[in-house]
Amino acid sequence: MPVPLLGTGKDDVQVAGVRYRAWQPPSALHPTIEVHSPLVFDVVDLESGRSRGGCTYHVVHPGGRAYDTPPVNAVEAQSRRNRRFEDHGFTPGRIDLARLQETQARLAVDVTAPGLLDLRRTDTAWR
Repeated sequence: MPVPLLGTGKDDVQVAGVRYRAWQPPSALHPTIEVHSPLVFDVVDLESGRSRGGCTYHVVHPGGRAYDTPPVNAVEAQSRRNRRFEDHGFTPGRIDLARLQETQARLAVDVTAPGLLDLRRTDTAWR
């Protein structure tokens, strides 16, 4: 799914947000929305139609490790967050840009939160 990027005032910096469902507890408000984890991100060059890189983000440690104690300091907390990212799993090579544009046209645009892709709202649009 294309993520809407917003300019920051600097030519080489753009930002975006992704709202997704991380867990599905038994007493959830929306039981029909499935979990969107792990998230796979591709950085796509639209001119050449090729993936330039990407990553996979896990909600929890990818090995399933559960920590018994909270982090002791900011360095350990940052280390735990960094372990959720993997530098593989993205799509190598060419990307079907026609499918991306079709998907982008079907996305619901939230005018109150520009630059935010809400996977909870578009759950049926991307399958």
